[in-house]
Amino acid sequence: MKTMRTILAVLACLIAASAFANGTIIQLSGTLSVKRADGSTRILSMKSEVIPGDTLETQKDSYAQIKFKDGATITLKPNTQFTVAAYTFVEAKPQEDNAVFSLLKGGIRAVSGLISKRGDQDAYKMSTTTATIGIRGTIFDVDDCKTGRCKKEGGSGDEAQEAGVYVSVRDGEVLVANSAGTLSLSTGQFGFIAAANLMPKLLPGDPGLGSIPQASLIETVTSGGKNKGVCD
Repeated sequence: MKTMRTILAVLACLIAASAFANGTIIQLSGTLSVKRADGSTRILSMKSEVIPGDTLETQKDSYAQIKFKDGATITLKPNTQFTVAAYTFVEAKPQEDNAVFSLLKGGIRAVSGLISKRGDQDAYKMSTTTATIGIRGTIFDVDDCKTGRCKKEGGSGDEAQEAGVYVSVRDGEVLVANSAGTLSLSTGQFGFIAAANLMPKLLPGDPGLGSIPQASLIETVTSGGKNKGVCD
């Protein structure tokens, strides 16, 4: 009887987790861990579920990609901490859309889904240490070089980027805002935010932080999630 109660309890937990799951790990190279809102931690694998309140962390030389219910994808670069602060998507209820993410350190590439393209344009937001990014349907990179050291691609081992947050827009438009003001960035433009009290500024060219070299991710990431992978 005790064994049966244990099995039923486990099944109940699995059903509950599935009901609240809003994202799934669809690509993984290396080590990815999660800290849940209840304080529990564990290692994730392919097809693991992601729920609101999760803080995901990749280790050195590790990449992971999460696909959300609205079709959005987030690719985590090495040594990245990323929180799903809130997420609500009901296909028939665009007025309830809500996607709030937070980049704590490291870098990501994001491909926005339906939430950024219907209903409330402010429903999709990503916070960083220096600014909040609003999305208008796009593919973009964010690299936090304030909480960690970033090296410019192709540069010498001692050459580091200026401390701050870098935003690179691959397609579409983003609005970068903090207490000092707002900067609009569109396809092919690059922004830099040195601090939360300093105005975001437009950069003259690519800061060179957008590389995602893992062969298992290249097709999915560079296509903006348009090419189907083995787990779709």
